[in-house]
Amino acid sequence: MAILIDEHTRMLIQGITGRFGQGVARRMIEVGSKVVVGVTPGRGGEFVWGVPVFDTIKEALEAVGPVDAAVAVVPGPEAKGAVIEAFEAGIKTVLMRVERVPLHDSLEIIAHARNHGIRLIGPGSAGVVSPGKASFGGLGGFIGSSDLPKIAFKPGRIGVISRSGGQTSTISWVVCSAGFGISTAIHLGSEPVLGITLAEVLPLFQEDKETDGVVYFGEIGTVMEEEACEVIQEGRYTKPIVAYIAGKGLPAGLRFSHASAIVEGGQGSAEGKIKALKEVGAIAVDRPDELGPAIKKVFGKV
Repeated sequence: MAILIDEHTRMLIQGITGRFGQGVARRMIEVGSKVVVGVTPGRGGEFVWGVPVFDTIKEALEAVGPVDAAVAVVPGPEAKGAVIEAFEAGIKTVLMRVERVPLHDSLEIIAHARNHGIRLIGPGSAGVVSPGKASFGGLGGFIGSSDLPKIAFKPGRIGVISRSGGQTSTISWVVCSAGFGISTAIHLGSEPVLGITLAEVLPLFQEDKETDGVVYFGEIGTVMEEEACEVIQEGRYTKPIVAYIAGKGLPAGLRFSHASAIVEGGQGSAEGKIKALKEVGAIAVDRPDELGPAIKKVFGKV
């Protein structure tokens, strides 16, 4: 099994004709994702990697039938219109493969998704990959001669959740190098406010009978990890979790890495997150090079 996507998920790409959109589409298709249609206003009638393109989602769905998930690959200022169009078309899983979305637009998009039972990934998500099944957003694709995706994303029974797009691949590589494989890897997104959170993803892995546990990469800023600890305390996630929180020791007010990674008012520190995770039984390592040994120790017993 896998969470969020699998080989049967019918996918639509908004902004498929742009340079970046074409690259995302190729990565998704190359690993077997079921990309059935694309949408770019004014470009209807074209094809991208064999995928038909329409001017609107309404026209696309009339032509190819229902889709399960949509990837928005559009400039930040245009993201709201594209994503709301996907919501209104009845698509229940939407990935925002776009950064620099105006904050007020993100808040409106997220509120709309929550009010209508839509699973929104991002903004600023590099995607989701279930190795051997599908890529949603291009994560784990194989463009070029690099073998890294094949090494980093081997099928297996460990879930990966990350607050960093690049570190999603790195953590997956660490898991595979430790002798395990990935059930599903997900980049939550790098914007200040997000759709689905760690607290919402953990129960999905709990329900997946083919996931033995989770490896998590977090960063300073926000209270996402503390909220996830409440989920663990409530028993809604009981499988092992190994975590590393980047940014330990940085002073309050210093921005780190992504837009959301900033400590203010005593909240969001690495120390606070690590303490909370350890209190609910998670294995929180102090350094990145400790992840591999911790993964072997924890999941070698599962």
